[in-house]
Amino acid sequence: MRVDPADDDDVRACHRVQAAAQAVDDPLLPPMSFGVFRVWALHGWESNPGELWFVPGAAPGEALAWYQLELPDLENRDRAFLMPYVHPASRRRGIGRELLRHAADRAAANGRTVFGGGAAQDSAGDAFARQVGATPGLVEARRVLDLRKVPAGQFARLRETAAAAAAGYTLVSWTGPTPVEYLGRVAEVFNAMNDAPRDPGYEDDFWDADRVRDRADRLLRLAGVRGYSVAALHAATGQIAGLTQVEVDPQTPEWGFQGLTAVTRAHRGHRLGLLTKAAMLEWLAVAEPKLERIQTGNAASNKHMIAVNETLGYEPVKPGWQFYDLPVAAVGASVVKT
Repeated sequence: MRVDPADDDDVRACHRVQAAAQAVDDPLLPPMSFGVFRVWALHGWESNPGELWFVPGAAPGEALAWYQLELPDLENRDRAFLMPYVHPASRRRGIGRELLRHAADRAAANGRTVFGGGAAQDSAGDAFARQVGATPGLVEARRVLDLRKVPAGQFARLRETAAAAAAGYTLVSWTGPTPVEYLGRVAEVFNAMNDAPRDPGYEDDFWDADRVRDRADRLLRLAGVRGYSVAALHAATGQIAGLTQVEVDPQTPEWGFQGLTAVTRAHRGHRLGLLTKAAMLEWLAVAEPKLERIQTGNAASNKHMIAVNETLGYEPVKPGWQFYDLPVAAVGASVVKT
């Protein structure tokens, strides 16, 4: 059945499946709050159009499984991004394969030829992707910064060290959605992420002021998440040369989640990544007194950003995240009624 976005009972049923699956597959992280889940499940992290389908259980308000199908409308319009979840109590019954066949029907109906997706390494989802013939691609290595272990004054010292290499830059910060005066300049930093490692076949994203306002900031507007941004301004041009962002869900204030960190190509080599991230951590120590840990993820091949994170005290944690591609045509026809 397709989830009605206006029906919170259906969305909550899917949320319970996701929470149960995460507790088994990725127990390090706290459960995703319903507010964050609702925005992500219905809109995706990048606010692509999409569909949500679920397998109802025997009892009202119960689901056995569900999937999210993102259908990018700006770039990568040959692709559909698929995230299937099966409740641990309902696994090994063929439900995952039925979800995949149903999703293939929907992807083909929307003109998509390739599935993209990912799963925690060594999880049931990882094993399932390999079983159905998906091709493994980029691996995202995860790290966590335990703020309780950081010596007093450490971030201030790192900020000062980085600032010595960043003459001609000043720091600005804001909370919540991007201020209007920065939207276009923030878009240029988002575009710098096109230089980050990625699998072959993916197109560059193109960000402008409208896209930052309407899509990048949707989670902050709709889910009540607290967002923090620190940017390095180039004094001579007024450009935002570097930017780092962290989100904190008020429902789990002990955890922070690193969003984008990027430096535009013309301004690399001035330690702006370390400068903005160290300044962010100083700020969060005051703004989020309950914050204990921050999670970040980088392509395992992104040695530069990994080095910055390790300088700040981030430590590797398992599982990492394995991404996959799978041709839609390689999936058999669905036998599930839509």
